[in-house]
Amino acid sequence: MLLTEFDYHLPPDLIAQHALPERDASRMLVVNREEQSWIDETFLSLRHFLKAGDVLVLNNTRVFPARLKGFRRRKEDRGGQVELLLLREMSEDGLEWEVLGKPGRAFKEGSELEFGDGRLIAVVTHRGEHGRCRVRFKTSEAFSSLVDEIGSTPLPPYIDRDRELQIREPRYQTLYASKRGAIAAPTAGLHFTDRALTALKEAGVGIVEITHHVGYATFQPIREEIVEEHHIERETYEIPDAAVTVINSAKAAGGRLIAVGTTTVRALESSVAKDGTIVAQKGATELFIYPGYRFRAIDGLLTNFHLPQSSLLVLVAAFAGLSLILDAYEHAVAQRYRFFSYGDCMLIV
Repeated sequence: MLLTEFDYHLPPDLIAQHALPERDASRMLVVNREEQSWIDETFLSLRHFLKAGDVLVLNNTRVFPARLKGFRRRKEDRGGQVELLLLREMSEDGLEWEVLGKPGRAFKEGSELEFGDGRLIAVVTHRGEHGRCRVRFKTSEAFSSLVDEIGSTPLPPYIDRDRELQIREPRYQTLYASKRGAIAAPTAGLHFTDRALTALKEAGVGIVEITHHVGYATFQPIREEIVEEHHIERETYEIPDAAVTVINSAKAAGGRLIAVGTTTVRALESSVAKDGTIVAQKGATELFIYPGYRFRAIDGLLTNFHLPQSSLLVLVAAFAGLSLILDAYEHAVAQRYRFFSYGDCMLIV
């Protein structure tokens, strides 16, 4: 399939720049795959579209302040400003990382960068393509704690506001975020509040948590013209025993499995046994889901509205059908839904 088939027109003013005052006040477009239809609803009506015995699967990953801002070190003085985004831990001691760095000219092999007034030093050990590098950190302090102190939340580039005012950005975490390791939020979960979760439980819907650390793969651009030629990068996940017990019991009894977010989909679909049950495991997945993929784990999906020509939109189109999704997106634009991370959501059943 051509990448251009996954395009749509989005007026820039529909890109949500701020979270709503109330997390659960979002609108929700409910898309029915069988009927090839949709209706406009609100997120708090979610419980009316799920039934007793269904299971909702949440991703409890927690965003850490993976954006570091510092300077290039020079013998005679401090050099120009640099910025890097921690992408992936590459060594057992936790000090070697793959990063996205800018400006590119500062990331030559052997270059030294300093952060936190010199408390953290990074040495560039390898320079790759598209701004990606490998660096080795040096510090006398605990690395993770120091990053938590001096780093900032890596907000998406389409959130166009003063990032220096968004050092921690608590609304860019889900209510149930607990497992540190993501560089971006699993944004479909940002809508949930205690009252929303309580209403679902009272309706007999099971709720379980897994962990899928959102990494570079989630926002990695598709650069190939042919979608099937895209390679998605590895992201780590964990499906715990407690979640598997609930999921498999519900599926055996005829309940539906509803994934919250595309990362949850990829973790679950990467953990299906030959008999259709979900396997408890820690692992890493490079699963790229595009139209033609046969879903074996999930029966429904709650997700936000995604960027044109993104792997996330491709996944959603694989689940619901490209034509239906593009028509639904056109409706959402006409009805002025809010798009992307802080935007409204879509329930596909």
